[in-house]
Amino acid sequence: MTGKNPQDAFKIDPELLLRAYATGVFPMAEEADNPEIFWVRPEKRGIIPLENFHVSRSLRKKVRQGRFDIRYDTDFAGVIAGCAGGSGERARTWINAPIREAYGKLFDLGYCHTVEAWQDGRLVGGLYGIALNSAFFGESMFSRERDASKVCLVHLVGHLIEQRFTLLDTQFTTNHLEKFGAVEVPRRQYQKMLENALAQPAAF
Repeated sequence: MTGKNPQDAFKIDPELLLRAYATGVFPMAEEADNPEIFWVRPEKRGIIPLENFHVSRSLRKKVRQGRFDIRYDTDFAGVIAGCAGGSGERARTWINAPIREAYGKLFDLGYCHTVEAWQDGRLVGGLYGIALNSAFFGESMFSRERDASKVCLVHLVGHLIEQRFTLLDTQFTTNHLEKFGAVEVPRRQYQKMLENALAQPAAF
């Protein structure tokens, strides 16, 4: 006779996760070592309006210099491990084992995507998120070299515009994201934006 693994109680079904995103809900954890997750639907939602994305002159210069080799969807495990590592304000990360596993499954299914910065054969920065029709839900980013995640964000926005995405959801706003044009919108307004984005097809 075998007992159930207690960790199984905290697993997130990928289909449930996609349905949650489609209704404006996403999961988080208190910290990496805590297996429990909770579902979040903020009163005010962070977004970056794609038409108002702001890039500083110095960052534009760094992007043009091509210091990083930018790749898409080649090392999900490396990116989420980098994001889960935590640093600075994010020293206590919310990415726990059930979240890693669930997003890994969504990556295998083609819903989760990464933008990666490589340098001398090393993954030095990146971000990941979920794509549903013309909505992209940014989850987390990390840098091991100066400005690596910022350059990834610039490439992400360019790619989303090129692929005709209409919504870039950042969940919350931070001082860092506000420099790129991130704003907060009330839940009701966000739900309308989400409905419109889900009604318009786009392929990452």
